[in-house]
Amino acid sequence: MTPGAVAESEVRLLRDLVDIPSVSGTEDALARHVAAHLRAAGLDARLDEVGNVIGSTGDAATGPTVMLLGHLDTVPGAPPVRLDGDVLHGRGTVDAKGPLATMVSAAIRLAGRFPGRLLVVGAVDEERASVGARHLLTGVRPDAVVIGEPSGAYGIAVGYKGVLRLRLTVRRPPAHTSSDQETAAEAVAGLWHALRSRLTDGVPAETALFDRIMPTLVGITGDLETAVADVSCRIPPDFDADEFVALVRGLTDGVGIEVTESVPAVRGTRTGPLWRAFATAVRQHGGQPVAKRKLGTSDMNVVGPVWRVPVVAYGPGDSRLCHTAQERISVAEYRLAVDVLTDALLLLAGDLADGRATGPAGDPVTGPAGDRATTGRAGVTTSTRSDDRQETPT
Repeated sequence: MTPGAVAESEVRLLRDLVDIPSVSGTEDALARHVAAHLRAAGLDARLDEVGNVIGSTGDAATGPTVMLLGHLDTVPGAPPVRLDGDVLHGRGTVDAKGPLATMVSAAIRLAGRFPGRLLVVGAVDEERASVGARHLLTGVRPDAVVIGEPSGAYGIAVGYKGVLRLRLTVRRPPAHTSSDQETAAEAVAGLWHALRSRLTDGVPAETALFDRIMPTLVGITGDLETAVADVSCRIPPDFDADEFVALVRGLTDGVGIEVTESVPAVRGTRTGPLWRAFATAVRQHGGQPVAKRKLGTSDMNVVGPVWRVPVVAYGPGDSRLCHTAQERISVAEYRLAVDVLTDALLLLAGDLADGRATGPAGDPVTGPAGDRATTGRAGVTTSTRSDDRQETPT
């Protein structure tokens, strides 16, 4: 196939992925399309027990195993899919079908010539509970992982914040509204304001967003006797969840606390084999590599702490457009990202094969050694390291 035909096929793949709806829980049609596309290009491809599509090329006996882990699903919403000049609009263009198409295209380019085993995975249900990524943890651990999320063609994401979601329930005895007794609704509202103040007041201005606890009141319902607040906190490395729950419990009497989700933050380094490979590839294509730390979460938070191998996230797109009605991606940036990823994978394979990637260098870990810990006003331990560019959630 000529270079022009390859480029046309890669752009068509991107459009096809965006054209096929795949809200979390409805990814089967897209998974089967990706599998068929991989098989047509000569890769092995299958759907696993939970619906992940897994493509593979090469042999682990000849070199390292590298996994490209993207996700198939999107959040609800259907902004019209259209190509406006160089820009493709539609749900999933950024989060994260653009990055997934980048990975599929790079794997196809490397079919038969990757010096090791290359896996490309479209995982299910990342937007809700990371069902697909959690299932992968039961299988073989790769030697390195690239997560498919928007970082920009010259960006490499080396960390993601974690999240702690709580359901707070307050009960108070029945009382007439003419009495001065605190109602449950008043108590839970006061609890939220006290919690937010403890977490945000007095935080030094120089503290990076990545290293702050960022609380959000997601919902509140209630009456005189029972009231419930749902709270989401984006959390940094070194966050002590038990200490935080104790803090909340101490802010008001009789509060019931249910932890509905707890995902630790992850942060890697800019010294490992993945960083070297991507930084070199970016420079080879005329850019300057930019390390990014994301304020949301991704499947990096799931696989990184368990596999403890080098992990970064990479993919075209502007993460500020994730989940919005303006979601769109530049086709030129997408094609550039395919070039960068293809070259980075070859560089990475050589680095790993040479044995230079020893130990945990480049691993995402919670609270890595070398970060300075501090106890903020809330009394919850967090990190104060503030390098790297920070971005909005993905």
